[in-house]
Amino acid sequence: MRRSLALVAAAALARLALAAWIPLVPDEAYYWDWSRHLAPAYFDHPGAIAYLIHAGTLLFGDTPLGVRFGPVLAGTGTALATVALAHGWGGPSAAWRAALIGSVMPLASVGLLLALPDAPVLLCGAVTLWTVDRAIGASGRKALAWWVASGVAAGLALDSKFTALVLLAGVAIALVVHPDLRRHLLHAGPYVACGVAFLVVLPVLHWNAAHDWISFRYQIQHGLGHGRGSAIGREVALLAGEAGVISPVLLVLLGIAVVRALRFAAPVPLRPGAFVAATVATTVAAFFAWSALRHSVEPNWPALAVPPAIALLAAMPHSPIMRRWEQAGVALAAAISVVFYVHALHPFLPIDPKVDPVARAYGWDEVADGVARVPAKWVAANRYQDAAELAFHLPGHPTVFSLNLQSRPNQYDLWPRIGETVAPGDTVLVVLDDRYPTTEAPELLRAATSAVAGPAIDMHWRGSVVARRRIWQVTGLAHSP
Repeated sequence: MRRSLALVAAAALARLALAAWIPLVPDEAYYWDWSRHLAPAYFDHPGAIAYLIHAGTLLFGDTPLGVRFGPVLAGTGTALATVALAHGWGGPSAAWRAALIGSVMPLASVGLLLALPDAPVLLCGAVTLWTVDRAIGASGRKALAWWVASGVAAGLALDSKFTALVLLAGVAIALVVHPDLRRHLLHAGPYVACGVAFLVVLPVLHWNAAHDWISFRYQIQHGLGHGRGSAIGREVALLAGEAGVISPVLLVLLGIAVVRALRFAAPVPLRPGAFVAATVATTVAAFFAWSALRHSVEPNWPALAVPPAIALLAAMPHSPIMRRWEQAGVALAAAISVVFYVHALHPFLPIDPKVDPVARAYGWDEVADGVARVPAKWVAANRYQDAAELAFHLPGHPTVFSLNLQSRPNQYDLWPRIGETVAPGDTVLVVLDDRYPTTEAPELLRAATSAVAGPAIDMHWRGSVVARRRIWQVTGLAHSP
């Protein structure tokens, strides 16, 4: 077990080192801006990610390391809970395999490097499964205590991301359909857990009730609304995305492990908790496969299925052929992660910088320097990502308004808008993508008293121009629509 813990710790240190080096991508800056206005929930998600970021910035300041410190620790907690599950089902050797798989998989090595809501929901989801496993293996007061702990973890998962509902549905399904688990429904434990989870998530519900249930309405539309393209194309894209963040070989092996654990009379039966984990993984995967029939699914959305599947794969005994495939999958996943790390530090892959996801983190300091040289009291941007990056990089981290002229609704719509704050005669520096013509004010700013095109600023990454922003000096913007 010690070497498993050592490997998890080494992986966490590697992520922290890279976390301190790479600038924030726009979504991370957006969540950092949330952390300056702490609340139980926000337009897009519940508030757990904001609290994690806030805790990290108290320790390391408003820096990339400060923003990512809490989420990286949460990712480490996810790994520890997964290792604990595997150890309970298969002993030290299973714990080592779980630690190894979880450390090299791109979903963890790369995805849990970033300050995104996936970090807290994966932690709380994995802890929920571990505590449920302990609860169904205990009796009496000890079982009740574990059910209470599972309720706390489940509530915190819901405080992190609403997709945790799918995980909890998987737990409920497992308790209903498995004959050895059904008896737990005759005791108070599961119901006490539900009550505790409700109390923990109550602040999020109260916030949403006060805001016309805006988070729920947005997420339902975002995840289940009708999207572009064909359903087959979206399913293929989902499968390809999962193969990319997990690795193709490990994806197949995880699926095999889940299917084997779903069999009531498996060749080598595991504890009933393994069936709960397999049901959760299946429920999450099935839900997002169904969702892809209607709307594009991002590769990280089904991530709640991965920790239980890793624990199952690690605990399942394999034939020599399966073991060799597992070793190959680990090697491939490690190679993918190493390639990303090297590319992030010293780009070498033949990817157009304008579409390289790593490049999105760069150039914002150049834009902020250009804005800081122009005297003005107020700064605004078109999109929420740009506003958040400017707020993070500008000296003193001032309030930056998002006009949301050409972007989806977001949290900036709920904070004081520019028309509510800026006096009509004040000059506002508006930072826009330079696709607009420089010979006249953009159509979207015509309602302002005046809009004068200022300098254009190239955003660089490793010597290449990845984007360009132009600074507009605008007065009367407070009266714009």
